[in-house]
Amino acid sequence: MGRAFEFRKARKMKRWSAMAKTFTRIGKDIVMAVKEGGPNPETNARLRAVIQNAKSANMPKENVERAIKKASDKDTANYKEVLFEGYAPHGIAILIETATDNNNRTVANIRSYFNKCNGTMGTQGSVEFMFDHTCNFRIPKVEGLDLEEFELELIDLGIDEVFEDEDGILIYAPFNSFGAIQKELEEREIEILSSGFDRIPQVTKELTEEQIADVEKLLDKIDEDDDVQNVYTTMA
Repeated sequence: MGRAFEFRKARKMKRWSAMAKTFTRIGKDIVMAVKEGGPNPETNARLRAVIQNAKSANMPKENVERAIKKASDKDTANYKEVLFEGYAPHGIAILIETATDNNNRTVANIRSYFNKCNGTMGTQGSVEFMFDHTCNFRIPKVEGLDLEEFELELIDLGIDEVFEDEDGILIYAPFNSFGAIQKELEEREIEILSSGFDRIPQVTKELTEEQIADVEKLLDKIDEDDDVQNVYTTMA
């Protein structure tokens, strides 16, 4: 299994441990998807993907339906996706994905976390180039499916990795291949259990236990912010 899987597994275990916050983040994803493409998942590919992820996270169906209905209300604030970049102590690059309805608040909060924890908030593009922006899909195991042949069939869509684990089959590809792969899987009537995006560090850095504690102090503050959706670092 490749570095994409190991990275995703480690981050998923940390990021999605708090169920309530997971549902809040999915709720924001629903709002952005509905505002962008409407409340009908049949005609809104982004919304279909979010609903799949809600199921994967065991978010109750009524919660999903309520979030879609709320997002359809013209008075519901939309969220803007904003990327923040910077460095934690000991030269660890940090990339922060946020969804905010008040950019000034979010900027001020993120800057304060860096300042309080001896980090440095960077400018746009200062660390983003250190991460590969990828998409991923999880589908069920299919009896008799030859993974090598399956990968070759989809190679023109830009797929980087296809492999099987205990929970199904994982597909990794560049970020801009998401729509084409989603469409292909749906046309083949292959169930998509979950899908999403990752930013995988091209190079990671080993730290001592004391240094890791310094970085984790900053990461914990960032993670607790309601506007933060995902955090990626170059820490091994």
